[in-house]
Amino acid sequence: MNGFETILPFLKPIEHLILDDSISEVMVNGPDRIFIEKAGFIEVVRGVSLGEKSLMVAVKNIARRLGDDISESKPILDSRLPDGSRVAAVIPPCSVNGVTLTIRKFNARHFGVEDLVQAGTLEQSLANQLENYILDRRNFLIAGGTGSGKTTMLNVLGKFIPPDERVLLIEDTSEIHLAQDNLVRLEARQPQNGLPAVTIRDLLKASLRHRPDRIILGEIRGGEAFDLLQLLNTGHSGSLSTVHATSARQGLARFTSCVLQSGVDLPYRAIKTNVGDSVNVVVHLERRPGRRFVSEVVEIHGYDPDRDEYNYSFIFDSYKEPL
Repeated sequence: MNGFETILPFLKPIEHLILDDSISEVMVNGPDRIFIEKAGFIEVVRGVSLGEKSLMVAVKNIARRLGDDISESKPILDSRLPDGSRVAAVIPPCSVNGVTLTIRKFNARHFGVEDLVQAGTLEQSLANQLENYILDRRNFLIAGGTGSGKTTMLNVLGKFIPPDERVLLIEDTSEIHLAQDNLVRLEARQPQNGLPAVTIRDLLKASLRHRPDRIILGEIRGGEAFDLLQLLNTGHSGSLSTVHATSARQGLARFTSCVLQSGVDLPYRAIKTNVGDSVNVVVHLERRPGRRFVSEVVEIHGYDPDRDEYNYSFIFDSYKEPL
């Protein structure tokens, strides 16, 4: 049974969009406004309507089928289909124009570095350099906006990890696919059906008991950045993670802000010193219509407290000649 069979009975008017492999995302902005992403471009869908009442019933049934709930007391749904596709919804009154439903399809194809080079996402010489950094056990932060290809890049870089290493992978939602034989996969759990939450921070704290050679954290969103920073400072080099940011420099700033969200009682400059010593390489990706590409690769050389700035050098800048 594929993932979409779980939700198709409730979404017949847009079934053809959900099953179309060339469409990567279906976005419903109320019952009569439907958009899709196809080949990297956003398109409006004409002549399709779900009906306001039918759409509300569909979203509630989908939530139940996925073991979740959406209601006036819990108006936001963020769930995952069995194949890894994401289903997100918000209902009125929080969604002003009617029920908002977004289905982001999971791409089952496992991209390799040659696919990214062919697609123009990065150059072969840069790919070779990133592979050397992985083999040299540098700590990577992959930054970019929503849909810029952060997870795909993490998947590709993860394939450079030697096959004899033990890798511990921690995610909110299972999306990363690595070929290591000695791979431990851990997934966080939202509170549901009376069961307490298991957070990324819980899993990071537990990870040291399982002798990882490398730790891969799917995405940094909050205080778990501090726990990851502690692991990096205790010798667990060669880690990879992603963060939402608009540039490589902003990725470092975002990481620092997430450390502060942990509530740790450390001076701001001490935190920045630790970040500067622990994060070695920042890869930033951009998304433009029809294209996703590496825009910057920055190597971090520590933190300068006198200037209150990270020391860094550009390894690659898509808007300039490579250094």
